Amino acid sequence: MREYNENKETCGTICLKYLLFIFNFFFWLAGGAVMAVGIWTLIEKSDYISLLQSNTYMATAYILVVAGVVVMITGILGCCATFREQRNLLRVYFILLLCIFLLEIIAGILAYIYYQQFFPVSLQLSMELKQNLKDTMTQKYRKPGEESVTNAVDKLQQEFKCCGSHNASDWSDSDWIKSPDASMRKFPDSCCKTPTDLCGRRDHPSNIYKEGGCITKLENFIQEHLKIIGAVGIGIACVQIFGMIFTCCLYRSLKSEPY
Repeated sequence: MREYNENKETCGTICLKYLLFIFNFFFWLAGGAVMAVGIWTLIEKSDYISLLQSNTYMATAYILVVAGVVVMITGILGCCATFREQRNLLRVYFILLLCIFLLEIIAGILAYIYYQQFFPVSLQLSMELKQNLKDTMTQKYRKPGEESVTNAVDKLQQEFKCCGSHNASDWSDSDWIKSPDASMRKFPDSCCKTPTDLCGRRDHPSNIYKEGGCITKLENFIQEHLKIIGAVGIGIACVQIFGMIFTCCLYRSLKSEPY
């Protein structure tokens, strides 16, 4: 009977080891995906996101990168702990899983806070955000020392095919448009459907994006991006629950630590 129980326990331990190994493989892949989403946000989208007066969205992207790196390292550590059957490594692995879980919760909370800031119920607050973007565009565009804002505005208008914060008429309040440096432009050249030098002089719907402002399209983009971040976080969190359960079971099945 004792031999039967020992064989049963050995089979159970082996099954747990392979289950945990499979979990760590997919966990490692998920970490790479999370890190890729965070890096993509920082590299491709950070310039025009920086036009908004909130660092919460960028903080969420940094948390994704950090969490992705930690997840990949944790996956490798989990494989080592599983096949070497060292309880100390399993403890460290479980603690790292818990830390990642907390990071995901923090990222989720920040995403929710940003969502509330950017998509408020109050129309007055929504208009305030739009006004902030308009002020940034009209007061800092083409100003000395504000090259990053200029590049961000140009990229925003070209990528989202828009002009101004509310609409194209916002540029009539621009300090740069009113100055001689604008060379009689009515809009920046980035407002043109086919950007060429001095194309901003011609005020015609066939030439200028006049269908809505950039803030609405930026809101839609961020809303969709936050959904992706939330879905990735929830998916990994659900997988982590199984990983922590497998780790606890394997830890309990090991009777002693190998030295």
